[in-house]
Amino acid sequence: MVQATVALRVDVDTRRGLEEGVPRLLELFRRTGTRASFFVTMGPDRSGLALRRALQPGFLAKMWRTNALGLYGVRTLLSGTLLPARLVGAGMPGLLREIAAEGHEIGPHGWDHVGWQDRVHRLPAAAIRTELLRAAEAFEAVFGVRPASSAAPGWRTSPGALAIQDGLGLRYASDVRGTAPFRPAVNGAGLRTIQVPTTLPTLDELLGRVRDLPGALLAALRPGLNVFTLHAEVEGGPLLPTFAEFLEAARRRGVVLATLEEAVAGVLGKGDDVPVAPVTRARVDGRSGWVASQGLGWVHA
Repeated sequence: MVQATVALRVDVDTRRGLEEGVPRLLELFRRTGTRASFFVTMGPDRSGLALRRALQPGFLAKMWRTNALGLYGVRTLLSGTLLPARLVGAGMPGLLREIAAEGHEIGPHGWDHVGWQDRVHRLPAAAIRTELLRAAEAFEAVFGVRPASSAAPGWRTSPGALAIQDGLGLRYASDVRGTAPFRPAVNGAGLRTIQVPTTLPTLDELLGRVRDLPGALLAALRPGLNVFTLHAEVEGGPLLPTFAEFLEAARRRGVVLATLEEAVAGVLGKGDDVPVAPVTRARVDGRSGWVASQGLGWVHA
C-alpha cells in the first residue's frame, strides 16, 4: 500500500499572523521535529478592504461561522481602512530569516494579498507583472536571492498571470486547488512551472461544519501526496491545539510530514513528462467566492 504524505503549506496573510501566529507554529514545529513550507505576503496588510466582499455569496456566513473577529482581531479587520496598513513580510525581515534558519522552506504569498485576491482576474498584464515582481524583489531584499517557489493569495490566479509567472524561473508554484502536481495549459500549451495544488480542505473551511476537525482531515487523506494549507492566523492562533492534535494523529498513522519541495522533489525533475491540465474556476465548500482549480480532462504534452 502506498504511504500517505502530507506536505504542509503555511500561508501568512496578515501582519498579526506573522507577528503572533508564526512564532507559535515555529515552536510547535521545533517541538515535534516538523518542517513546513511558509508562504508570506510581502507587502501591505489591507485586510480591512476584504469587507468589500460582503455581497459575495457565503462571505458573511463564513465570517460568522469561523468567528472572524476572534481569529483575526480588530486591528487586522480594520487594517488598510480605519487603521494604516502595515507591511507584512517586508516589515519583519528578521522573522522571515528565522523561518529559513530553522530549516523551513519559504516563499512569497503575493505582494498585496487582498488586492490580488479581489482583482487578479481583471488586472492588465502590466499590473500583474508589477505585483509578481514586487513580491519577488521584496523577498530578494530579505534573502539576497530570488524565490524558488510562490503561492497565490486565496488560490486565485488567471491564465495571463500563470503565463507571466512562468517567466520568473520558479521551481514550482502552489496557486490552485486540485489533486496532483501538473503543468497548467495556457493557450493550448503546457507551461514550464509545475503547480503543486492544495488537495485537502482547510480547517477554516471545516470550522463550524464538522465536530471532529482532526478526524475530518485524517479521513480525507489518501495514499500518495496530500497538500494541507494552514494559516498562521488560524492554526497559529485559536486552532493551534487542533492542528497539533492532527499532526500527532497523522504521525501515529505513519503519515510522512514534509515541505512541499521535499514532497515533490521527484516530480520537479520530470519536466515535460509532468501531466498538463487546464486551470478553471471552482467553488469549495466552506469558502466564499471562487478559487482556481486544476481542471478535468487531463492531457499530456
